Amino acid sequence: MEIIQLHGTLFIGAAIVFGLYMTWGIGANDVANVMGTSVGSGAITVTTAIIIAAIFEFAGAALAGGHVTQTIRKGIIDPSSITQNPEILVFGMLAALLAAAVWLMLASMRGWPVSTTHSIVGAVVGFAIAAIGLEAVNWGKIGQIVASWVVSPVLGGAISFVLMISIRKLILNADHPFEAAKRWGPVYVFLVGFIISLVTIFKGLKHLNIELSAPASFVIATLFGLATAAIGYVLIQRVKVDKDADKDFHYASVEKAFVPMMLFTACGMAFAHGSNDVANGVGPMAAVVGLVQSGGEVAQKSELPIWILLIGGVGIVVGLATYGYKVMRTIGTKITELTPTRGFCATMAAATTVVLASRTGMPVSTTHIAVGGVIGVGIARGIGALDLRVIGGIIMSWIITLPIGGVLAALFYFTLRGMFMG
Repeated sequence: MEIIQLHGTLFIGAAIVFGLYMTWGIGANDVANVMGTSVGSGAITVTTAIIIAAIFEFAGAALAGGHVTQTIRKGIIDPSSITQNPEILVFGMLAALLAAAVWLMLASMRGWPVSTTHSIVGAVVGFAIAAIGLEAVNWGKIGQIVASWVVSPVLGGAISFVLMISIRKLILNADHPFEAAKRWGPVYVFLVGFIISLVTIFKGLKHLNIELSAPASFVIATLFGLATAAIGYVLIQRVKVDKDADKDFHYASVEKAFVPMMLFTACGMAFAHGSNDVANGVGPMAAVVGLVQSGGEVAQKSELPIWILLIGGVGIVVGLATYGYKVMRTIGTKITELTPTRGFCATMAAATTVVLASRTGMPVSTTHIAVGGVIGVGIARGIGALDLRVIGGIIMSWIITLPIGGVLAALFYFTLRGMFMG
């Protein structure tokens, strides 16, 4: 207790610095995954990706980021055995933030799309085992999270596969593909607006004290979907047939019609990502701030101040802007060749999966879902369309993330403890 009262301001300062470092890593790695499909398919430029992320990551974090933050903060370990020594939890959460941030920076340098969720969960578990013991870890919760890592890429892949097949049937195989793209395009844009707004309204606005009934949620989501479809319709109608390009590639004009639609999926994905993955950076930070402000009381539930979510949003945007290009290249160009139609399917599938997961409070990995979505699109063209060597490397980087996060967190925990407790 005395250590917290003595060094409380220092701990909060460290939590903010480490939290910013961690969210910078989320931007450089995870948000780059999110935007990689849009940039890799040629639908938007890197600059546009950064602007979209700045607006919609922020919105997702502030409006719908509270749910998952609670799972990261108090679902993974049971702090009841250290209520008399709350400083252990402070050191542990700081160590977890720093460990995950260091690993994300190393992975981003290599262009590996690793999971920030893996990184922080591994780090929190590593600290808990080192500081308290195996019994402090909620293994049931860990089991659920690990299962979601398998389920989420499969689900993302399955949705993108189905979307790709539907586009092929309704648009690409039509007698006049360009007219079909103009006709069906707004329907796909409606789906983006409807799904993301519905799930956000359903469960995402609780910490803003906005409660709506199911019918009201459906009505608002439908209106939101119709509004986005109307904007999509206007943008799609402006696209003109490019006869010269069509000579070289039969579907060139159809792909052009999908470019404005990719803007909607990119916005939706950035919002979905902000709502789910900002928790990875701000969950441990919120735990430290809560402990210091309560004078060391280990509470099971504490309010999540909006300023913490905003710090998370700033870190994420800066990370993408300064270092996101390496991972964008991996996800957007190296797994399979992406075009706007394929990129649309992969991003739409990923956004749907992430938003559903974030509303159930399950910290799934956006990386896994995004990669699953890209693979699903590739499979729709045949397994030969995928670069299996790149996929193997990505999966390998996923596997080593958990243990590396855990070992680094244990090392940093003992370092911090030695510094403050001698």
